[in-house]
Amino acid sequence: MMLKIDNLNVHYGAIHALQGISFELEKGEIVALIGANGAGKSTTLNTISGILRPREGSVLFQGQPIHEMPPQEIVRKGIVHVPEGRKIFPRMTVWENLEMGAYTQSDRATINRDIESAFERFSRLKERRNQVSGTLSGGEQQMLAIARGLMAHPTLLLLDEPSMGLSPILVEQIFDIIQDINEQGTSILLVEQNAQMALAIADRAYVLETGKIVMQGSGDELLENPSVIEAYLGGH
Repeated sequence: MMLKIDNLNVHYGAIHALQGISFELEKGEIVALIGANGAGKSTTLNTISGILRPREGSVLFQGQPIHEMPPQEIVRKGIVHVPEGRKIFPRMTVWENLEMGAYTQSDRATINRDIESAFERFSRLKERRNQVSGTLSGGEQQMLAIARGLMAHPTLLLLDEPSMGLSPILVEQIFDIIQDINEQGTSILLVEQNAQMALAIADRAYVLETGKIVMQGSGDELLENPSVIEAYLGGH
């Protein structure tokens, strides 16, 4: 078991944001978390990556508890979080953003090689390698956020709303990239408002409602589940 979340309880002040959730992710899987805004999806990723601390419960990564580790140690363990809203460094160039993603690496030749391989995967970024990142389009910024995350060689990639604010054609491109990253051997925990796209590529998925897991199953099972169709797939 690569990732095991057990009875996770997280509070924001008086708000009980996660109420005893438990789930797991096997090596090589894409697991999706779907649910409405405020369901606790981003809180879950922030807790796994060490930004938030649980009041109760545990996060085990490859059998080791990580829920009390600082975020930078969790990155060194192999978990990289690509946050909602991209959070690139807008005044830095594309190249400099990618360098920032490689802060766990010390060998210059390796970093340069990794940047070149990022440019092979994201050809749009290659053309803009010296462009200030804040001037990129939304889709290019999302590609940069993912590419920067991959610079740390994650074994588990946490993706928070990668399709947010993108046009349908770019959403398809981003999801193709996510599948490609997974096929190259990186496990993925995906939080996504676009439930249709998320379930279509997920091995398994969990539905969150107000801090609790209310449904789980394979991506295909949930795509055909009448309650999921009604609540998250526009009733079709």
